[in-house]
Amino acid sequence: MEIKHKPSKPTGKLGVLTPGMGAVATTFIAGVEAIRQDISKPIGSLTQMGTIRLGKRTENRVPAIKDFVPLAELDDIVFGSWDIFEVNAYQSAINAGVLEKELLDKVKPFLEKITPMKAVFDQKYVKRLNGTWVKEGKNWYELAEQLKDDILTFKEKNGCDRLVMIWCASTEIFIEPSAVHQSLKSFEKGLKENNPEIAPSMVYAYAALSLGIPFANGAPNLTIDIPALAELAKQNDVPVAGKDFKTGQTLMKTIISPGLKARLIGLNGWFSTNILGNRDGEVLDDPESFKTKEKSKLSVLEHILQPKLYPELYDNFYHKVRINYYPPRGDNKEGWDNIDIFGWLGYPMQIKIDFLCRDSILAAPIILDLVLFLDLSKRIGFKGIQEWLSFYFKSPMFGPGLYPEHDLFIQLMKLKNTLRYIQGEELVTHLGQEYYD
Repeated sequence: MEIKHKPSKPTGKLGVLTPGMGAVATTFIAGVEAIRQDISKPIGSLTQMGTIRLGKRTENRVPAIKDFVPLAELDDIVFGSWDIFEVNAYQSAINAGVLEKELLDKVKPFLEKITPMKAVFDQKYVKRLNGTWVKEGKNWYELAEQLKDDILTFKEKNGCDRLVMIWCASTEIFIEPSAVHQSLKSFEKGLKENNPEIAPSMVYAYAALSLGIPFANGAPNLTIDIPALAELAKQNDVPVAGKDFKTGQTLMKTIISPGLKARLIGLNGWFSTNILGNRDGEVLDDPESFKTKEKSKLSVLEHILQPKLYPELYDNFYHKVRINYYPPRGDNKEGWDNIDIFGWLGYPMQIKIDFLCRDSILAAPIILDLVLFLDLSKRIGFKGIQEWLSFYFKSPMFGPGLYPEHDLFIQLMKLKNTLRYIQGEELVTHLGQEYYD
């Protein structure tokens, strides 16, 4: 990772484009506007409320992250979206039912001005949804060109200097990497031939990366996690990140399982079930979309606990994940976990978790941080996979020959050390021995 340009204060407007303008995107957009109007606070956002230690503990240098690295200001952000339903951001937020109408009404004039562009959509990839505000084209390539026109028009209309795209739409059906994904040449050929192994999310990613726009994938879809789009990202010097926003139950897993491993407490089984009733729950009620999400959720424990290194503690533990669509719950998801552990002399114990969370509330600050950090990455010349942003994802992308880092605390250390590296500060190892020698 090489810094090509010295980080400087960004100027001009930053456009944020979200494929999908449902619960997650509108909670983010409305939230940013509420913060800008001083109606509320950016709870959960590392870029807005986090601090970073510099140098030795005795130096007491702990600036706010937003004062340490040159991030775009919230007032400079403008929003655009695509969606399969032709309703403005205010009505979409009302339909989503995440934020109270009293809060939304305070930012209503702003939200009503944000209307979605027609989406690239095929019900084959998200079987439980059927929208009407959809682009038409003879193949994926033509639709990608239409997206590029949308992007350039949005940029000119809003006077944006820079753009970032964040996938906030629904989980697509499970797709395995295949021949069409292996090179940019084969991928572009597949776009023109309407290859069924290319999903709509990949078309958005291709359009963004072709125009040099950073892209983050907030769903567990394959999307940018293929050699063809990795090639395009490097070719055009574009940073990418993904996949699947780390919210809810998986957030708990990445907090608790590192603690179990740190204390060498064994695991026999981890049973997880969820009930939720929003659009995400409806989509995941389809087995093919659930398979995509399940793969993302199941990968966490094995990578954190490393059963090959600790076979007596973690070999053959049973891990089950279920998601149940329950409309009355709306966006207020409930995650239940039963964890069967064992300690000294093999004695069994249990941990029970009942996490009544709001996925969109947990996702919104993640989106804000990713927007600002990806914009920073682009401005200083980072390109390709941004592993230092793994902190925000359930299934972090990683380079060839590596393995993903899922431990939340290691991820945070990696993120903050990257910020120190960007600004030429000494990396913090937390050794501490220098204070006692």
